[in-house]
Amino acid sequence: MGLTGKTDDQGGDDEPADRGLQDRSRPALTDVVILVLRALKLGDLLVAVPALRAIRRYWSGQQIVLATSGWLNPIVALTGCVDRLLPVRGLEPLPAVARFPDVAINLHGAGPQSNRILDDLRPARRLGHAGHGWPGPPWRIGLNERARWCRMLAAHGVPADPGDLHLNQPSTAGATSPAPDAVVVHVGASYGSKRWPAARFADVAGQLAADGHRVVLTGTTAEQWLAGAVAAAAGLPDEAVLAGRTSLPELAALVAQAAVVVSGDTGPAHLAYAYRTPSVTLFGPAPAREWGPPPGPHVALSADGLRAADPFSDRPDPALLGVHPETVIEAVRALLTSRRSARSGADHDEGAHLARQAGRPRGHCAGSADHRPD
Repeated sequence: MGLTGKTDDQGGDDEPADRGLQDRSRPALTDVVILVLRALKLGDLLVAVPALRAIRRYWSGQQIVLATSGWLNPIVALTGCVDRLLPVRGLEPLPAVARFPDVAINLHGAGPQSNRILDDLRPARRLGHAGHGWPGPPWRIGLNERARWCRMLAAHGVPADPGDLHLNQPSTAGATSPAPDAVVVHVGASYGSKRWPAARFADVAGQLAADGHRVVLTGTTAEQWLAGAVAAAAGLPDEAVLAGRTSLPELAALVAQAAVVVSGDTGPAHLAYAYRTPSVTLFGPAPAREWGPPPGPHVALSADGLRAADPFSDRPDPALLGVHPETVIEAVRALLTSRRSARSGADHDEGAHLARQAGRPRGHCAGSADHRPD
């Protein structure tokens, strides 16, 4: 996940992107009406989902086009609030097809480069943070990223809820999990500063496997070697390595149906938040207060006070190194215990409900007191 500061993030994605407007399920657009810029990575897209949902509600009858990395199209589709994806590679000029939108919305940063790219489109109205010729609220240090973009929209008169972050189920797009109910350990990260040592991941994965849980390891194709090394050190079989072997929809399905997700502050962590999947996320150098989980079955771990100054360093951040495997293992065990208890309670309630139904005369309809929502 990119690290967005007050100014634009210059980091781009290495994934290929097609040119032009991309959407396989909708007819071609004749006009770009609402154009949103968020040209970053998976985690960055997911923290912007509440803002995208607010934009969809406010402009419910208009065309919403999102300029972002083309490879994110399957996840963009799961937001249910974007009509078209305009594939871009970082902060490059947008194609002529995007010119003259009614509204240009900067969900990328606070400029100057992102503002200039959108200004070149000559929009009728601009929504963003104040600065570099744009009106809007001032950028505030220390805000949670979901709240940041909702705050910006609210200042422009667009109501937004930071808690509206959930995605449609991957099954709606035909994706299934390659390992239902597994403990997912994501071993990679975009920057070395966010990459927990492989030996520590191996300690966690090995102990959880010894506890009797199915453990699978995820990462990018470039991180397949790292996942393999973790698997070997943890005593896991080769089939536990899913790094580089899952499509983006399959990764979403894997996370949505996981027992627990363990990772650094990366895209899979934010997928876990979006699907309410229990998670343990290790933070450093990005503060948990800014990029951390919403309320729910999530644990954020960081050795605060040890944070390094360089988020783009090749070395693990001291805040990451301050988190030890035993702490992570204990957190995962607690989440698994809580999950089992919740399931047991739900099964008990459902069993009692079915028993009541079975004891009624045929044709008797359950009253509202017996109704249990999904």
